[in-house]
Amino acid sequence: MAAPNVRASSFSRNISVASSPQIPGLKCGPNGTTFISSGICDLDRILGGGYPLGSLVMVMEDPEAPHHMDLLRTFMSQGLVNNQSLLYASPSNEPRGFLGTLPHPASSKEDRPSAPNPDQGESLRIAWQYRKYLENQKNTGDDYSNDFDMRKPLERQFLSGRPIDCVSLLGSSDLSVLQDHCAKFLSRFQRSSTSIASAGRIAIQSFCSPLCEYSDKEWDMLSFIKSLKSMLMVSNAVAIVTFSPSLLSPSSSKRLQHMADTLLSIRAIPDGDKELEKLLTGYKDINGFLNVHKVARFNTQVPVILEATTYSMSLQKRRFLVLECLNQAPVDGSTGGSYSQTGGCSGSSKSGALDF
Repeated sequence: MAAPNVRASSFSRNISVASSPQIPGLKCGPNGTTFISSGICDLDRILGGGYPLGSLVMVMEDPEAPHHMDLLRTFMSQGLVNNQSLLYASPSNEPRGFLGTLPHPASSKEDRPSAPNPDQGESLRIAWQYRKYLENQKNTGDDYSNDFDMRKPLERQFLSGRPIDCVSLLGSSDLSVLQDHCAKFLSRFQRSSTSIASAGRIAIQSFCSPLCEYSDKEWDMLSFIKSLKSMLMVSNAVAIVTFSPSLLSPSSSKRLQHMADTLLSIRAIPDGDKELEKLLTGYKDINGFLNVHKVARFNTQVPVILEATTYSMSLQKRRFLVLECLNQAPVDGSTGGSYSQTGGCSGSSKSGALDF
């Protein structure tokens, strides 16, 4: 019996009509979108599930703090834990040495950050069918995303035998070498009419670093990102690229930002800012700020409306990376919770969300 024809809208991508298998590291979303985890549970919830396959993620660095490296580390570790292929490029002589700084997933539930309890609240009563649904969703999420201990290095078992390709950006006068590596890597994850069997991850660190000989060729860098995005659109992979806008001309920086499917920025928290310390809850525990400028949405014309765009980055128990909404300090002096603990950005009526 012939399979029924499925009519796609004019703005939809060439996606598979078959259901994707439930394999580790992938999660089905709305409108035929398949997500992979960013490696940060809070960020996955903020983005609506994670990074969609076939998307380009751009992260704007802060030259005063290396917080963008935490996004790269968790992204790469999440892929290696799920046995996904990885391509890593950086402006260093030995990029493979960076693998030794990747964090290890939490070893037990006791070590992980506390999760929201659906039974909290005296007036809240949940039917047993809904409670069972939440438990199933929680079990699925455990297989999809991990909590990483930023103080514990990734064990060797996740590095040995894994498909990892490391590329140094030093000594290259152009981007042809990196483009060839990306093309060869993505050719293994070409999208077809069959179900998704595996996914790949590309991590490019400090793309516009002055250590690279091509750093003064802005048009070549724009052409490479455009080519990378076109290759990603027809593949089951995700690429995350970090760059410093201050190293580019304003026009080139804007072009790179517009080409991103998901656009994030990292900013260091100012030291000794007394006014900000009085204004924000948990100021002493904040390491930096993450701003969400754009969220990837495929196969839909529904606009993305986030509850907040700026989040604080902190280490819970000095080990786990947590994102929290920026709220004004309540009058009673109570502290706010993480995005996962509050289920969103709701707070008391005496506090308002801040956006930078």
